[in-house]
Amino acid sequence: MTSRVTLDVTDGIARVELSRPEARNALDLPMCHELREAFDTIDAEDVRVVLLSGAGPVFCAGADLKERTGKDAAWVRRRRVASFAAYAAIEACRCPVVALVHGTVVGSGGEITLAADFALAAENAVFRFPEPHWGTVGATQRLQRAIGKRRAKELLYTNTSLTAAEAASLGLVNRVVPDLAAAGAETAAAIAVAPPSAIALTKRALDLGAETDLDRGIRIEMAAIEQNLAEGTWRDGVARFAGEAS
Repeated sequence: MTSRVTLDVTDGIARVELSRPEARNALDLPMCHELREAFDTIDAEDVRVVLLSGAGPVFCAGADLKERTGKDAAWVRRRRVASFAAYAAIEACRCPVVALVHGTVVGSGGEITLAADFALAAENAVFRFPEPHWGTVGATQRLQRAIGKRRAKELLYTNTSLTAAEAASLGLVNRVVPDLAAAGAETAAAIAVAPPSAIALTKRALDLGAETDLDRGIRIEMAAIEQNLAEGTWRDGVARFAGEAS
């Protein structure tokens, strides 16, 4: 079977690409498994940042509903669990994951985008969350955490399309850029120069802190600071800063 997800690691930068352009990168069961496996591999290698993109003119046109033809409810349930595992693997990656989205971003494509740490969008990107209109349920959790409950309800209930600029205004993506590949490379380079341990600890503190109140969040940050001090890599950052300031 042809790979549906490709992975390349060069100079500490991993490039993960949804590679099923003949199906508009629609997410099927094998792609779910391959996405999870790609991020398992990344966590076992010396990677500082991940760029997540899609081959062809479409980032991801959503779930491949054709594969559900003739399947029973138990199969569909297992398929949905596999997709959740893929999203979770992206979100749990120890290093930053930047989604580079273009063209159509529908349903599961939006879930993948939201599972990344942040996203950059091409000017031609169009977003839609049509799950209820497809007779299913999805995008009810990450979407509302990104843009708020009331806005998420409107998008899911109405199947409204968003332009890249509208998606940025809502917080679905961070920026709209004229040259997605160049912006991705520039962003990856900016992240890769930072000490990887400090970035990983920062990511973990941010993610854990978002799940609790400020007091507990400060404790999470202090634990990260203590680990950073114990590892000793902070000394390199101080030395580099002193050199740049002199």
